[in-house]
Amino acid sequence: MRGFQAMADASASDAAVAELDAEERAVIARVVADVGLLLGGEPFGMEPEADDEGDDPLFRYLRGLEDALTDPDDPAVLRVLPNAAPDDREVADEFRRFTEPELRTLKVDRLRIIWRALSDDGPEWVVPAAEALNTAAALTDMRLVIASRLGLETDEDAADLHAEIGRAHDAESGAYAASATENPERVWLGMLYEALTWLQESLMNYVMRDDV
Repeated sequence: MRGFQAMADASASDAAVAELDAEERAVIARVVADVGLLLGGEPFGMEPEADDEGDDPLFRYLRGLEDALTDPDDPAVLRVLPNAAPDDREVADEFRRFTEPELRTLKVDRLRIIWRALSDDGPEWVVPAAEALNTAAALTDMRLVIASRLGLETDEDAADLHAEIGRAHDAESGAYAASATENPERVWLGMLYEALTWLQESLMNYVMRDDV
C-alpha cells in the first residue's frame, strides 16, 4: 500500500493517486459496501464470491458491520449520524426524521464513488482533486464505524490498540510469545482502521499541499 500523492503525470488532470494490491482493494471495498448498507443504501455491485472469502477471519469480522443495518440506536450508526439532542430523545427523533434521509443519501453517494474507483482494474486508486474532500469525508465515516466496533472512544483507546497491534506483530515475528488474551480478528480490524487513517491523512496532505 502507498498513500495518496499528486499524480506525477503532468498531462493528467489534477488528481491524487494511492496504490493498493488486490487484497487491500478487496478489503477496503468490502468495508465501503458494508458501511453503505449500514447507512441504508442499496447494495454496491455484486457480493464477493464465498470461495474468495474462504475462511478469512477478517471477512468474517467485516460481516459484523452489516448487523442492525439502519437501527438508529446502533452505536456505529450513532457515530456517523449522531443525535442532534442526545438528552432529549423526542427532539432528536424529530430532527432525525427531517434531516437524516438527505444526510444518509449524501454519505452513501460518497461511498459509492469510492466503490466505483476501487472496482477499476489495476493497483491505482485515483481521486480527482474535486472529489478529494468528499473522499476524505467518506473515509471518516468508515473509520467511525470501525472505531465503534473496536470500542475506541478516546485517544488512549487508539494508542492501546496501536500497542496491541505492535505486540501481535512482535509475536508473529517470534519476538515474544502471543498472549492468550489477544484477539486476532480485533488486531486485523485495528490494522484496517490504522490503514484507513493513514490513507485519509495522506489524502488531506495532498489537499493542503503548497503547490496548489
